[in-house]
Amino acid sequence: MTAVANTIAFLKLNYSEYVYHSKEQNITFSFVPVTKIRRHYKPEEKLAKLVTDEKLDHLQLKAILLTKEISKESNVDLSNLGITGSLLVGIHRPEFSDIDLTVYGVSNCKAVKRGSLRLLQKSVLKRFEGDELDKWCLDRSRLYPLTIGEARKIYLQKWNRGRFRDTLFSIHPVKVESEISAIYGSKIFIPMGLVECEALVKDASDSMFLPAIYKIEDVSILNGHSYDGISEVVSYEGLYSDIASEGERITCKGKLEKVRSRDSKKEYYRILVGSFEAAGRDYIKKKAWVEGKPFS
Repeated sequence: MTAVANTIAFLKLNYSEYVYHSKEQNITFSFVPVTKIRRHYKPEEKLAKLVTDEKLDHLQLKAILLTKEISKESNVDLSNLGITGSLLVGIHRPEFSDIDLTVYGVSNCKAVKRGSLRLLQKSVLKRFEGDELDKWCLDRSRLYPLTIGEARKIYLQKWNRGRFRDTLFSIHPVKVESEISAIYGSKIFIPMGLVECEALVKDASDSMFLPAIYKIEDVSILNGHSYDGISEVVSYEGLYSDIASEGERITCKGKLEKVRSRDSKKEYYRILVGSFEAAGRDYIKKKAWVEGKPFS
């Protein structure tokens, strides 16, 4: 979050029109006014264009091969996949740029996850290993409140980040509009300070998306004020997406927020991971890791 804070500070000083304070969410963030948008780049349109393009550099060609492997193994049509990152806007460098993909729709995302796990087993896709894995874990342990061992356990659960034919790749699940029920401004988020807790994951069906949402129950506060009605952990740190399943216990630290509905006046509490207030000290871990139990 330090880099994000520095970016917002720079924008406030130099381009204040790109900074917005949300009264509903009680946070300040960078944004682009609609009047400043000249072009909307769409990953699915870029993929469709590259598939039919006759002149491709070797990174673009490799990206097409990767999407076709995933499409075939997952039985997900190419129209539900996209290419993002530097390839999307045409600023990639074939000699060292990554391949970043998107997949659209909940059912398609689950199918691509299953397919990617099979491709990992077949070694079509490869996880980091050796020195590369060691460096990845060391870097994460320096950026987040994780031991090197905990970072390794998180990575070994990742199905959407690794190498394809010696090129780094990532896959980003995205819901389609009809699957999004949240309406901006319908809820007010009130900060209540930082807390640490242990809880049982009741529902992890939205944990692969951003933000990653874990519905929780049987919550025990380890540090901070205790409130009844803490029902979810929400992470804006992609590192913590899709790392715990239903029935597993987690420990976490984050900003406690009271969530109030404008219409019904109903209230509940959530723990937010990835806030400025936590300053990089927040986390989500499986309780089994903290206790030192064997990873499975």
